[in-house]
Amino acid sequence: MILYYSPGSCSFASLVALEMTGLDYEARKLDFSANEQRSDDYLGINPKGRVPALVTDKGILTETPAILTYIAAIQPDSKLAPLEDPWAYALMQSFNAYLCATVHVAHAHRHRGYRWADKEASYEDMRNKVPQTMGDCFALIEKDMFKGPWVLGDTFSTSDIYLLTIARWLELDGVDTQPLPRVMDHRERMLEQPAVKRVIDANR
Repeated sequence: MILYYSPGSCSFASLVALEMTGLDYEARKLDFSANEQRSDDYLGINPKGRVPALVTDKGILTETPAILTYIAAIQPDSKLAPLEDPWAYALMQSFNAYLCATVHVAHAHRHRGYRWADKEASYEDMRNKVPQTMGDCFALIEKDMFKGPWVLGDTFSTSDIYLLTIARWLELDGVDTQPLPRVMDHRERMLEQPAVKRVIDANR
């Protein structure tokens, strides 16, 4: 398999999942500063012009929740998803969907305002709103969605990998992390995972 990624992006989650499973893969880095994600070659792989994209023998997968689910399913011994428990599996998917569709979108308003507006004044307004919107998202996670010690409770899953990925952006987004002790404790524990350290070290 080949995973296309960019350092600092949500593709971090897919890299960590691949490392945790021990699956054989090749990581190919895209330089966003050189706009490589919009190159003809990459658009032939992922017409969305975004990362991650996972090339498999069955085709190409995009979108973090789908890639995480696939990785967990093809390596069930890794226990990255509660595949045997439909309810827990659905809760994992629900959490990951929230991160993808709501939290990541709130974050993107800090530096991707051109997706929603054309005027610089609009971009500035969006940037200024990010600490509140991201803070609100994580307040909900802290209070109502995070069971502890892992997202789903005692069961580790792809949701923990994905939560770490986005929680690493909190300070950059201007979020006050003091009201988020459970999320921050989770982040620190995740950062001690060997697979996480390998991915971080490989992209310094």
